Amino acid sequence: MPNTFSTAIMIAIVVVVGSVLLAIIALTRGHGKVLNKERYRTAWLEIDNNIDRNNLASYQFAILSADKLLDKALRESGVAGQTMGDRLKKSNKLFSDINGVWAAHKVRNRIAHEVDGSVNKSVATRMLAIYKKALRDLGAI
Repeated sequence: MPNTFSTAIMIAIVVVVGSVLLAIIALTRGHGKVLNKERYRTAWLEIDNNIDRNNLASYQFAILSADKLLDKALRESGVAGQTMGDRLKKSNKLFSDINGVWAAHKVRNRIAHEVDGSVNKSVATRMLAIYKKALRDLGAI
């Protein structure tokens, strides 16, 4: 009888320790990486400070730059994927407004790939606010 009891205790200990180790591994891999906030804040301020409020092209360049910065933050956070779109598909739970992030990325694609892909100042300002919020959601700024 004592052997059965001690065997049961050993099995219970192994199960508990194994569960704790699996939980630690799951919590520390991939999406849990800490980003260098100072570097991202500096990059964001550079984007914001380079906007010429009287020049629409500078807003468009800011959107392209903000998209690159968010993509870099996703990659550094461990989100896998070959493209920004792939990474966004895998990170919807990381953002408070994933639909807004997708909208901003689509505006970026329009600017980058369409001949007449310009946006007005109001849209550009909204998209930049979405990028800023997304970077905050990731803990980058």
